[in-house]
Amino acid sequence: MSQIIIIGGGAAGFFAAITCAQTHPDTCVTLLEARKSPLGKVKISGGGRCNVTHACFDPLALVQHYPRGHKALRGAFTRFQPQDTIDWYANRGVQLKTEADGRMFPTTDDSETIVRCLTDTAAAAGVKIWTGEAVAEITPQQPSGWSVALKSGPILTADRVLLATGSNPSAHKWAQQLGHSIATPVPSLFTFNIPDPRLANLAGVSVKAATVKLAGKGKNALAQTGALLITHWGVSGPAVLKLSAWGARLLAESRYHMTLTIDWLPDYRPDKLRELILAVKSQLPQKTIQNSCPVPIPHRLWESLTSYIGIQPSDRWAGLANKTLDRLIGELNRGEYQITGKGVFKEEFVTCGGVDLQSVNFQTMESKICPGLYFAGEILDIDGVTGGFNFQSAWTTGYLAGLAMGG
Repeated sequence: MSQIIIIGGGAAGFFAAITCAQTHPDTCVTLLEARKSPLGKVKISGGGRCNVTHACFDPLALVQHYPRGHKALRGAFTRFQPQDTIDWYANRGVQLKTEADGRMFPTTDDSETIVRCLTDTAAAAGVKIWTGEAVAEITPQQPSGWSVALKSGPILTADRVLLATGSNPSAHKWAQQLGHSIATPVPSLFTFNIPDPRLANLAGVSVKAATVKLAGKGKNALAQTGALLITHWGVSGPAVLKLSAWGARLLAESRYHMTLTIDWLPDYRPDKLRELILAVKSQLPQKTIQNSCPVPIPHRLWESLTSYIGIQPSDRWAGLANKTLDRLIGELNRGEYQITGKGVFKEEFVTCGGVDLQSVNFQTMESKICPGLYFAGEILDIDGVTGGFNFQSAWTTGYLAGLAMGG
């Protein structure tokens, strides 16, 4: 009977353990989790609801949501993608629902539903789950197999080992010692700290669509369009989180000090905006500028931006000078803000970096360097934007590893 050891009791580890045990009943699968209870990230994700996956069923479209790993995942998603995830849970009595933005949650709106499904299914498949067992070291044996030393003392032996530890420095060190390159881990999916008078006192104000761009020339400039939320410390929302993911390395290299350009009205080009404002000036000359916002942004934001460029509460459209009009269009279409640091996005904590994908066979998730060693989940240099994509890569890579390990 083949001995399989899976290190890491998160989404990828459980999915691999279940797949291996169910597909290859002649294997003995042991899952080791350092914490007292497994699936901690599953429990707290999505505000405790668990954003299981995303309703994107075309692998080519799906990979566009992964700043790192999209090429490697293309083939993997043809074998296990969100529809397969939906079916997998449905076959085990858990129904998922799709929200307006494509995110998918259990119909119970409770992450405990997913945790119970995974733990119950693993137990029924005969997976041995050891919690509170941290691994000290993994060592390849000759001519084959592995020894896994636990910090508590025992040394286990295995024919094959899967590292599904998430972004764990110890696991990165083991992989490195075994010859794998590690892309330095840095945070992904975070908010921007921007102390700026234009945003002060606007916490809670949101814009349905804004384009945010990191300083760069031409095609090198990173940009995202989406909902934006002004916070007590700066800006957040889907547009910012996506930009932080795609720009994770760039932002880390700049020590989170960069210029952010915000276009509050991406549907209005400067010439169109000028035309609109001049029409309002002509039609409502005696109206005060601050009290008559002609564009689709929150009124408080309009007041703040007009005040910032020197327009007084009593100033009327009739007196709007061309120079002031130019500044107003600049603020609306290309306002520059200084990022001075990063905040946290508490529902997701994702890391960019990990085991270099060139050293992994994405048909099987086995190392190309160390036969019998497998990888799944966030230990790999794969990360997605917010919306269920990180869990989907965990389900997919865990499933592929589970299929291959028992063979």
